[in-house]
Amino acid sequence: MKFGIVTFPGSNCDYDAYRAVVEALGEEATYLWHKDHDLQDVDVVILPGGFSYGDYLRAGAIARFSPIMTEVAAHAKRGGTVVAICNGFQIACEAGLLPGALLRNASLKFVCAPVTLRVERADSAFTSRYTEGQLITLHVAHGDGRYSADDETLDRLEGEGQVVFRYAPDATQGYDAYNPNGAMRDIAGIVNTEGNVLGMMPHPERSVDPLLGTTDGLPLFESILNRVAV
Repeated sequence: MKFGIVTFPGSNCDYDAYRAVVEALGEEATYLWHKDHDLQDVDVVILPGGFSYGDYLRAGAIARFSPIMTEVAAHAKRGGTVVAICNGFQIACEAGLLPGALLRNASLKFVCAPVTLRVERADSAFTSRYTEGQLITLHVAHGDGRYSADDETLDRLEGEGQVVFRYAPDATQGYDAYNPNGAMRDIAGIVNTEGNVLGMMPHPERSVDPLLGTTDGLPLFESILNRVAV
């Protein structure tokens, strides 16, 4: 399977994503430049984290107009798999690939820490290697991660099973401790209606090696491999 990792000006997690795919997963990966119109026949597109275009205007607002995003949108429309992580999630929302928006953290502070997530469903293309209700640890690093949408959109996401990851507390944590950004309904990751586009603020690509403190991100990539390779 071939993964394509988009590099925008200001991306800083493209190398992490590359290493996760090549070294941890053992699959092929290539970098896709933001000005190109060619996805190089990749099976999976990763929109990585970072600060594309310096987050000018607002996070992801300029990157969504990059030429490569026309091809990413077409790929998604054909049913191709897209993984949008952190800044990639912001770009995907700006581009209309996913509903809602990522706003400034409620604390107005940049947050960099491991967080606990609950896997809300284990039957998606991105979560089949987890179990429903499983608690996992991934890393977050963002200043604009507060998932927000109107009540109608939130209810639709809940009703149609599009929420796949949610921030979750351990037995000792209050709301401010486990929800790092004030995301509505503790939402950490969602999929589109068709289930082939994932957006999430935590970084699975930074959680695939024991040296990083957790390997809980690896099953996400294994889930993609299992579903797309079928």
